[in-house]
Amino acid sequence: MQLGIIGLPQSGKSTVFDLLTSSVNNSSNYLKSRSAIARVPDERIEFLSNMYKPKKTTYAQMNIVDIPGLVPGTSANVFLESIRQVDALLYVLRAFHDKEGNAIVDPVGDFETINYELLLSDLDLVERRIEKIKQSKKKIQSEDESTLLESIKICLEDGKPISSLTLSEAEQDQLQIYNLLTTKPILICVNISENDIGDKNYDKRDELLRIASDIDVDLIELSAAIEQEIAGLEGDDKQMFMDDVGITEAGITQVSRIAYKSLGLIAFFTVGEDEVKAWNINKNTVAKSAAGKIHTDIERGFIRAEVVAYEHLREHGSMNNVKEKGLMRLEGKEYIVNDGDIVHFRFNV
Repeated sequence: MQLGIIGLPQSGKSTVFDLLTSSVNNSSNYLKSRSAIARVPDERIEFLSNMYKPKKTTYAQMNIVDIPGLVPGTSANVFLESIRQVDALLYVLRAFHDKEGNAIVDPVGDFETINYELLLSDLDLVERRIEKIKQSKKKIQSEDESTLLESIKICLEDGKPISSLTLSEAEQDQLQIYNLLTTKPILICVNISENDIGDKNYDKRDELLRIASDIDVDLIELSAAIEQEIAGLEGDDKQMFMDDVGITEAGITQVSRIAYKSLGLIAFFTVGEDEVKAWNINKNTVAKSAAGKIHTDIERGFIRAEVVAYEHLREHGSMNNVKEKGLMRLEGKEYIVNDGDIVHFRFNV
């Protein structure tokens, strides 16, 4: 599962990529996408690691792709093809002025520019498919598809993403073959000035918040410049700096956590003296398939899963206390693993 970071040039998207993935930005001109793995901060892992004192602690991870900046009319094809390869999108919108104050700052306009390219691409694909169906000799077999595509065409012509439509599961499955861009989940990250971190008083903020609310997406405001300073500090120095600028949680941590969810991912945990580890799985994954994330032998020889909810372990302080309270469950192969489950798999091969 991949999260693509998109934006116009000079939006700060590559800085956000570097912060998420702890990468070193060696160039300011990327003509190709670059990818790296990001660790997903999780206070649950920190709690479990402090409890078990393991030799190794492993956080959940996700794959991040830094997509070349969109320059309308010149780089759209590269931009759109790169987006087609990822599963969810993080829009980085510029809301800060340069030191000279010359740059035009219009986060709403930038959002609309990016959306226009995505909508236009989807509309072009849908229209071509509709025309192909009309010319086909198998029109009767294609009636359902044609009806669906016509409704999508109307939606796109109204300037709305396909994700705004209420589609049945069968219709969603049917659309997957097209890999349409405006079906992908999105998250908005607004890169604001250091001076605006307190009152968030940047241009067109109210309009941008309304747009995010209308399309039901998360919006995170951060200052990449401040986030870079936070990333370079540790311990008390880090906390003191955050207190000074009025930040309770680093913006990049919020981006990681929400982006992870936007990919449809959850984490279950395995714990012990050797390792405390978070494992990525998709929502609605059954226990037997989750076991396969650890090792195919565990999936093949699956017997039962011993499951404890993280909240119960935290509340009662130890696994023994949880067992005494009768809060450890034995679950079968069809059990749907929940986010935060602590799981020990019984298996035999």
